[in-house]
Amino acid sequence: MAVQLEPYAPVPSLARDDFPAKLRAQWAVFTRAWTIFRRYPTWVAAVLIWPVIFPAVYILGARALAGPDGRGLAAFVQATGIQDYIGYIVVGTTVWMWQNIVLWEVGTSLREEQLRGTLESNWLTPTWRFSFLLGSSASQLIEMILFLGISYIEFSLLFGVQFQGNPLLALLVILLCIPSIYGMGFTFASLVITAKEASAFVFLVRGVVMIFCGITFPVLLLPEWMQLVAGWLPQTYMIEAMRMVTLGGADLRAVAPDLAALAGFGVFWLAVGFLVFGWMDRRARQAGTIGQY
Repeated sequence: MAVQLEPYAPVPSLARDDFPAKLRAQWAVFTRAWTIFRRYPTWVAAVLIWPVIFPAVYILGARALAGPDGRGLAAFVQATGIQDYIGYIVVGTTVWMWQNIVLWEVGTSLREEQLRGTLESNWLTPTWRFSFLLGSSASQLIEMILFLGISYIEFSLLFGVQFQGNPLLALLVILLCIPSIYGMGFTFASLVITAKEASAFVFLVRGVVMIFCGITFPVLLLPEWMQLVAGWLPQTYMIEAMRMVTLGGADLRAVAPDLAALAGFGVFWLAVGFLVFGWMDRRARQAGTIGQY
C-alpha cells in the first residue's frame, strides 16, 4: 500500500514572522559592535581630540581674517545676525563631523564584515539582513551621543562658547537630524553589497556638504545656483536650526520651517536606505556576488 507523505511544513521566516528574533539579531550586532569599540582605546581618544582639532583650523582662520582689532567681524554679524563667530563655526563643523563619521562607520559596516570574512556566512543565516545595519547603527549612535556631549564640554571650556536657548528644542533638532544622517549611512552601506567599496562616495558627499551647506559661512553668500543645491541637502537645515536655537535663542515658531524640512528629509532618506538595501541585496543574490571580495 502506498504511503502518502505529508509535505514538510514551511519553516517560518525570521525576516517576516518573528519580530522578537529581529530584535535579538539587532541586539547581537549591537553588542558586538560596542564591544569592538571599547576594545580599542585609540578610538575613544579620537572622540576627545577631533572636536577640538577640526573646528580650530577654521577658528584660527576666522581670527586672522577678522584682523587684530576684530574689525572684520562686523560684516560677519551683519550677514548672520550672530555675534559668536566661534560658536557659529563649531556648530557647523560638528554637524559635518557627525555626518562624516556616520558615513564612514555605518556606511562601511558591511565592508568591514567583508574584511573580517563574516559577511557571507552572516548572509546565509535566516536573520533579517537589515538587522546588521540597524544593530551597528545603534552602537554608533551611542558613540555619537558621547561625541556630542564631549564636544559640548570642550567647546565651552576651550573655546568659550556660550550656548543658549531652550535645551529641549535643541534636543528636538538633534532627534530630527538622526533619520537623515543615518538614512544616508544605510544607503551607502547598501551600495557596498554590490560596489564592494564606498570610499569614493563618502569623499564626494562630505565634500558636497562642506561646500554647499555652509559649515563655516552663511549659505546666503553662495551663488544662487549653489543656494538651490543647498536647499536640497538636509545638512543645510540641520546646521541652520542648531545655530538659531543654540546661538540665537530662537523659539519653536522660528525654526518650525527647518524642523519640517528635517522631518521630510528624514522620512525620505530612511525610505531610500531601506529600498536601496533591498535592491542591492536582491541584485547580489541573483548575480552570486556576496562572497566576492
